[in-house]
Amino acid sequence: MNQRLASRPLALVITLAVAGSCIAWITAGQNTPNSEQVKRILVFSGTGWFRHPEIPKTNGWLARTLAEAGYSVDISETAKDITPGRLDEYQVLVMNNANALIDLLDEKERLAIEAWYKKGRGVVALHAALVHQTNWKWFTELAGCDFNSDSDFLKAKVVIDPNNKEHPAVAGFGPEFSYSADWTNHDRSVGGLPGIKVLFRVDESTFEPVRDYFKTRGGKAIGKDHPAAWIREHGGGRFFYTELGHDLRSLDTKFGRKHVVEGVRWAGGR
Repeated sequence: MNQRLASRPLALVITLAVAGSCIAWITAGQNTPNSEQVKRILVFSGTGWFRHPEIPKTNGWLARTLAEAGYSVDISETAKDITPGRLDEYQVLVMNNANALIDLLDEKERLAIEAWYKKGRGVVALHAALVHQTNWKWFTELAGCDFNSDSDFLKAKVVIDPNNKEHPAVAGFGPEFSYSADWTNHDRSVGGLPGIKVLFRVDESTFEPVRDYFKTRGGKAIGKDHPAAWIREHGGGRFFYTELGHDLRSLDTKFGRKHVVEGVRWAGGR
C-alpha cells in the first residue's frame, strides 16, 4: 500500500510498502518546493527478460538524484501497479532497464500506459528499456528501434548533435568528449526518423561496439550513425531515451546526473 508521508525535517524520507505492492515513496525534506510545484515520477524496473544486476542500485540513485532535483519518486516492479488511476498521479514514467514488457505487463496494463502517455505525459527509457519490446507495437514505434547487441563497459567518443546542442540534457559539455558506458547496438539507427531529435552519438571507431558474447550470436554494430540518446514529441506525449544505465558507473557522473535529470524535466514538459 502506497502512503504519502507528512513533511519531516529530514534530508530524505523513504517508506517502503511491501504488502501486495513493491512501491517506494521518496520525498525531499525542507528544501523541496511546495506541493503545488513538486512533480511526481514513477520509476518502473520490472523485467520480462535479462535482469540487470545493478537495477536496485540504480533505483536508489534515481530516487536520491531526482529528489534532490525537487521531484517525488515512487518505485515499482509490480505489473499490477500499472493502472489508469495510479498512473494519473504521475507526470513521468522512468523505465529503468524494464525490458521485454510484453512478457510482464498484460494488455490492460500496456493500454493503460498508452492512454496515460497520450494525455501529454512523458516516458524516460534507460538502456535496456529498448530490449525485446518489438511485440509491443506502440512502444517500439514510439522509440524507433529495438535491441541487437551491446558492448562491454568502454570509453568512447561522444559527439553532441549540433542541431540539439542547446538541449539541457547535453548542453554545457562541449561538442565532443570521452565517456564510459555499456553502449547498445539497436536494430536500426533512429537518425533521420520522423520526429526524432538525436542528442548525442558515439563514434564506433573509438571503441569495440560488439562484445564477444554477441559476436558469436550474430551481433552487429550500428555503424557510422550511432545515436545513443534522443528525444521525440509524438502521439500526444514526450519520449526520452539514453543508452546510459546498464550500471551505475555510467550514470553517477556530472554528465550522467545532468543528462537524466534534464531528460526527466523535458519529458515532464519543463
